[in-house]
Amino acid sequence: MSKHLLAHLAHVEIITPALEDSLRFFTEVMGMELSERVGDSCYLRCWGEFYHHSLVLTAGEQPALGHIGWRTWGPEELEQAVKEIEAAGQQGQWIERGPGHGPAYRFRGPGGHLNEVFWEVDRYSAPPELRSTYPARPQRFTGRGVAPRQIDHVTVASLDVMRDTHWYCDTLGFRFMEYTVPDEMPDIVVFTQITTNEKSHDLGFVADFSGIPGRVNHVAFFLPEIKDLLRATDILLEAGLSMEYGPGQHGMGEQYYLYFREPGGMRIELNSGGYRNYIPDWEPVRWVPSQGSNTMYRNAAMPDSMTESFPLAPGGSFPEPAATGGTQIDPDLVNPFRRRGRG
Repeated sequence: MSKHLLAHLAHVEIITPALEDSLRFFTEVMGMELSERVGDSCYLRCWGEFYHHSLVLTAGEQPALGHIGWRTWGPEELEQAVKEIEAAGQQGQWIERGPGHGPAYRFRGPGGHLNEVFWEVDRYSAPPELRSTYPARPQRFTGRGVAPRQIDHVTVASLDVMRDTHWYCDTLGFRFMEYTVPDEMPDIVVFTQITTNEKSHDLGFVADFSGIPGRVNHVAFFLPEIKDLLRATDILLEAGLSMEYGPGQHGMGEQYYLYFREPGGMRIELNSGGYRNYIPDWEPVRWVPSQGSNTMYRNAAMPDSMTESFPLAPGGSFPEPAATGGTQIDPDLVNPFRRRGRG
């Protein structure tokens, strides 16, 4: 029997060492709306979102993951999710209420990432000046800045990608969609995509042998069309940011992508497009970089900086030391996507 417990990714909290600069960036350049500010945390939402927030910015010493919030399909599914989490050996705790939502159960996954699951939410009600003429929209489209419509996914770093992938699938009912192994090291999985719904993923795992648990690689936001992503590129460049990787199109998931770092140092991705998959008995698809897993057109190389996760760690995150046998490490193994045509 299928465990369909989670409805979707609701929000992500990131830690920033430059709270005011990050807040200014996400409101003025990204065009997100500030819902509330409580102490050292700011709660923001995209124009197309129905809840109180999808992004939390919290002040801290270095860029890092705070927590990931998931909404369940209903109150019964919340109770069942808690039972499954505890039966799987991860003991969490209830919080009575958080800004924007009701009671939530907080727990750490096997990789050390802090999550919370909840059902009750505070729905956004637009003031008169932001009301849309379209009744199915939470607010009107302002066109301010990049203007992402909604949060898309979060990708975290993992010491054991397949362990974490199977734990979230077996425990919370995610679907395992696709994965990548390096051409030269087919026994090591470096990236997986899992989803709660019809998207290719709302949670990703990248291999990370730094030994630091609970790290995050990036947070992604959705733009409806590729022209919106190209417009966003202009806006970001004019705002003085550098593009870390892209624009381009992934093979896995088939989304158009663009990566950059916000003022606090966190990597942000913009996505548009991508497939929708409704097949209930889908079998995970295996890729190697030379097939275009990361860049569909096989005409680019991914920069080494993209292997960095947060908080930053000394040295490279990949490959696994045991896999190299103590020999000099091939740069193509440190970054399986660094060679043109694979990245």
